[in-house]
Amino acid sequence: MAVAPRLLVLRALGLGDLLTAVPALRGLRRAYPHHRIELAAPRALEPLALHTGAVDAVVDAAGLAPLPVSVAGADLAVNLHGCGPQSHRRLLEREPRRLVAFAHRAVPESADGPRWRDDEHEVARWCRLLVECGIGADPADLRLARPPGLRDPALTVIHPGAASGARRWPADRWARVAAAEWRRGHRVVVTGSAAEGRLCTAIARAAGLPADAVAAGETDALGLLRLVAAAGRVACADTGVAHVATAVGTPSVVLFGPTPPALWGPPADPRHVVLWEGTRGDPHATEPGPGLLAIGVDDVLGALSALDAVSPELAAR
Repeated sequence: MAVAPRLLVLRALGLGDLLTAVPALRGLRRAYPHHRIELAAPRALEPLALHTGAVDAVVDAAGLAPLPVSVAGADLAVNLHGCGPQSHRRLLEREPRRLVAFAHRAVPESADGPRWRDDEHEVARWCRLLVECGIGADPADLRLARPPGLRDPALTVIHPGAASGARRWPADRWARVAAAEWRRGHRVVVTGSAAEGRLCTAIARAAGLPADAVAAGETDALGLLRLVAAAGRVACADTGVAHVATAVGTPSVVLFGPTPPALWGPPADPRHVVLWEGTRGDPHATEPGPGLLAIGVDDVLGALSALDAVSPELAAR
C-alpha cells in the first residue's frame, strides 16, 4: 500500500493564532488533497485543529522548540509561524524536500519566498504567503462547523483574560459589565484558562453572579467552541475567544488596546463590534495602555445593547 506524501505545517502558537490560520490551512488542504497534513502546534489545540477539517494530525510543539524527529523528511514544510529565521530553521532541521516560507536574508533556502509585511492582517498574511507561492487561499474562509445544540439568546459569555497585561481591561470594569448584563436578564458565564480562575471568580463575585457562573479552566478548546457557539453574545479582550466568536458566528464585542483591529480584528460584519481608541502600544507590556483604559464600561454596555438588534437569522448564519 502506497504511503501518502506528508505536508508539515508549523503554527506552534495559541488559540487565536490557530483560528486565524484556518483559511491558509484549508488552502493547503485543497491544494494537496492526497497529502497527510501534520500541524505542529500545542497538543491542547488538537481537538479544535482536527475540527477545522484541514489537518490530519497534530504534532505536539510549542513556540520555537525543536520539532520531534518523527516529522523529518516531509515532502513539503510550510511556515505559518513567523517570518524567520528561527522558525524557518526549525523546519529545515527536519530536512523537508521543499520549504514554503517568507524570505529571510539569513536563511538562503527561503530566498525565493514572498516578502514579509509588518502592517498586514494576520489572516491575510498567511493566505498571501500561499497565493504568492502558487497555492490558493481565501481569507474569508474562517467559519467552523457549529457543534450540535441550540443557541441560548440569553447567554452572555465574558472572557476577561489575555496573554499579556497590555490587553487586559481592568477586572472591576468587567465586573460592572457582568453585573449589568445580569440585571438585563441575561445568564452570564465568565470564562478563562485554569490560571485565570482567580480573576474570573473575583469578577463573578463582584458582579453578584451565582457560583456556577465561572467556567475558567473547565473547558478544552473544543468545549470553549461549544460554549461560545451556544451564546447569544460574547464580550472579550483582543484574544483567542474573539476568533472563536468569529468562527461560529456568535455576536461579539472585542476590546482592542495596543494592537489595532486592522491587524487582528474580525472581518467587517454587523455581528462583531470592535472598540478601539486608535492608540498603539507594546502588545507585550505588563500593564494596559492608555488606549485600552480609554474604553469605558458604558462603551461596552452600549455595544452589547447594539448586538441585540442583530437579527436571529443573521446571528445563526
